[in-house]
Amino acid sequence: MLRNYLLTAFKVFMRRKLFTAINLACIVLTLVVLLVVTALLQNAFQPTGVEGRSGRYLQVHLIEARGADRHQLSRSPLGFKMIEQALKPIKSAQLVSAVTGPETVSVYQGDRVSELLLRRTDAEYWGILDFTVLAGRVLNADDVAQGRMVAVVNATTARKLFAGASALGQPISTGGQLFKVVGVVEDELHLNAFSDIWVPHTTYASSEYRNQQFGNFTALLMARDQASLPLIKEEVMRAARNFQFDDPKAWATAQFWADNKLELFSRMLTRSEGEDSGAATVLAALAVLMLLFMLLPALNLVNLNMGRIMERSGEIGVRKAFGATSAQLAGQLLLENVLLCLAGGALSLLCTWGLLAWLEASALIPYLKVHLNFTVFGYGLMVTIVFGLLSGVLPAWKMSRLDPVHALKGAA
Repeated sequence: MLRNYLLTAFKVFMRRKLFTAINLACIVLTLVVLLVVTALLQNAFQPTGVEGRSGRYLQVHLIEARGADRHQLSRSPLGFKMIEQALKPIKSAQLVSAVTGPETVSVYQGDRVSELLLRRTDAEYWGILDFTVLAGRVLNADDVAQGRMVAVVNATTARKLFAGASALGQPISTGGQLFKVVGVVEDELHLNAFSDIWVPHTTYASSEYRNQQFGNFTALLMARDQASLPLIKEEVMRAARNFQFDDPKAWATAQFWADNKLELFSRMLTRSEGEDSGAATVLAALAVLMLLFMLLPALNLVNLNMGRIMERSGEIGVRKAFGATSAQLAGQLLLENVLLCLAGGALSLLCTWGLLAWLEASALIPYLKVHLNFTVFGYGLMVTIVFGLLSGVLPAWKMSRLDPVHALKGAA
């Protein structure tokens, strides 16, 4: 029976090439967008590689300070002193790192000037993130403690600054300081790893940053295991309640939270000022948007299938007159839709792979490295089946209820 269904479906597709092409185009376009967005979201919030340990660490990105009258509010990245005072003492964290955000700097090479991004880090940073070292080494505790003028660069920066030569031992002149390259790592796009150059934070021209409670730092807190994350969050909130500003007349209370990547994104998007980061709201909104995005083409396919049924009313009438049951006719149409959607799913996966490869090669998004994995493939397969069922159930039900006499009259 399945073989007969498959042969019938193939004949229908060949007779109605325009219909098949329109349906395939609708399915492929929808799934390509869905799969690309899914792959990018997964790469951002459940990354592998350099931030593959992100399930074990949290980050404190902002400090909110309020004045005594509660009307004055300041939101700022953390200062180094604030991290030293409030976050470094947290006992439930295995590692606590202080790292600046990427800052644009000018690198001078004779008459040539290159605009690049630079981060200042401590040694713990390199223990939390898992960079792939291509040559040399990363920064260590001695580099930070002694304020060595050393730097790590990514592969693209090494090629850009020292084309045709090894980057190790080469000088980098920026901001009136001269650094020596001691390591080369793979390019990385991820939130906490994105940069071109990394140097010890102790190489700041002035030590004034050590006395600042507001600044340009982010704190990364790595747990021994995922089960310890709630404890770290509690300790961070306790540290915020007990935090004292150097100028208590200007700032009375502080708020800061330890968030994972999704919570941090949600907090910045919703500007949440409480323990709840708004992640559940953001996920619900994304789910609704994706559902609506999926339903629109599904409804379009239903309309196309209803039109196709009316064109095939004569065929339906003849088959019913010769004894075909409603279940057989409904099963045939459902199988046709599922096969069409699976074909569209296969094409969309190929198109998605090509599009992602093009995005990586085009450098429209710097250092982008994203790929389709088995999880995304499973989502795509599930979506194609859902499309097949959604677009086929109603037409199949309508078709199974057609009276043979009226169906043959409609054909005439």
